[in-house]
Order: sequence, then C-alpha cells, then structure tokens
Amino acid sequence: MQRRTLLTALAAMAAAPLAAMAAAPLAAHAAAPAYTGIDITGSSIGPDFRLFYGDGKPASLQDFKGKYVLLFFGFTQCPDVCPTALSRAVETKKLLGADGDKLQVLFVTVDPERDTAALLAEYMRAFDPGFVGLRGDAAQTAKAAKDFKIFYRKVPSGSSYTMDHTAITYVFDATGKIRLAFKHDQTAPQCAADLRKLMQPKKETSFLKGLFQ
Repeated sequence: MQRRTLLTALAAMAAAPLAAMAAAPLAAHAAAPAYTGIDITGSSIGPDFRLFYGDGKPASLQDFKGKYVLLFFGFTQCPDVCPTALSRAVETKKLLGADGDKLQVLFVTVDPERDTAALLAEYMRAFDPGFVGLRGDAAQTAKAAKDFKIFYRKVPSGSSYTMDHTAITYVFDATGKIRLAFKHDQTAPQCAADLRKLMQPKKETSFLKGLFQ
C-alpha cells in the first residue's frame, strides 16, 4: 500500500511538467524520452542526505557528481526485495557495457541497529565491490528517509523483527539532479535502456526552425 501511494505521487509529479509544456505553444522543444521508470525530473525529493561511509566519514550525494547514481533504501537481512534490487543493479551495470563504469550504486540501511558498518561493507561486496553502503544513527536515518519519501518500520517476527520499507530506486544524473524512479518490478534491460537515454540525450531542436527549413 505504501509503495502504491508513493508511485501514485511520483506519477502525479511527473505529469505536472508535461501539462505546463503543453500550454506553451510553438516553444523550442525535444521529443521527451519514453522511460519505463517514472520521470521525476525537477522533483524536490531529497535533494541530498547527510549519512556516513563505513569508515565514519560524512557521505553526501555531492560526493558522486560525474556519476549516474542509483539510490536504494533497504536492510541487509531483507529476504527478497533488497537482494532483488541489488542483483538487478549488477545486471544493469553489465548491460551498459563500458558505460557501466559511470554508474554508482548507493545502499542506505533503514536498520542501523543491526546493520553495522562492517556488515554493510560485506553485504555490498557480495554484489559488487564498487557498491557503497551508507548508514546513520536512528535520527539521521529517519531524516534521510523522510527527505526521500521512504516509508519504513519495524515488524515483529518471532523473537526478532524484520523491516517493511518502500521498494523504489532513485536515479540521479551526472550533475547530481534527480531524474527517475525505478519501480521494483522494472527489469534490468528496462533500467539499462532508461539509463542509456539519460547518458546519451538527444539534442534539442526548435519547433519553428523545423517548420520553416
């Protein structure tokens, strides 16, 4: 339910710029790429976080300018959603070929109580040594999740607990701007195709110029 609510909100945000574009007659434009993910270009989600790397140094999205960032919130003991998202990121990176080197995957734990820096580092290595795990204390985690519209909560499970959380992957372009939200059911080939469109945008053309040439 929480995931459906977030996706509805993201889709609404994506529709607003399109309505504004339609109201501007004869404007210079380019055909908008058809993404499988949700286009949230211009959204105020985030826009950044203040968390920590495994060595205790402060971490920020600003550290990754020049890279195309995939940002996912989850936890290491997640039975299926998180491993699926991270495995998809591994496959997406491979599908991009040489452009895969432009990709940076960031995984923010919503379970800092159990996800120590060492455990996060080990978990990232299990998927790709280049993937980066980030964490904060309870308050820092809550703020980052709120800023990125991520829902999470503890769910009792036997003598322990699991975590319920939003399953969405945010995509930032090389300038650090948020661009897309990958849905959980999106495939690796679809993600790779969306990323290629971001990495190799078509040049804008003038509508009037096209009419009178």
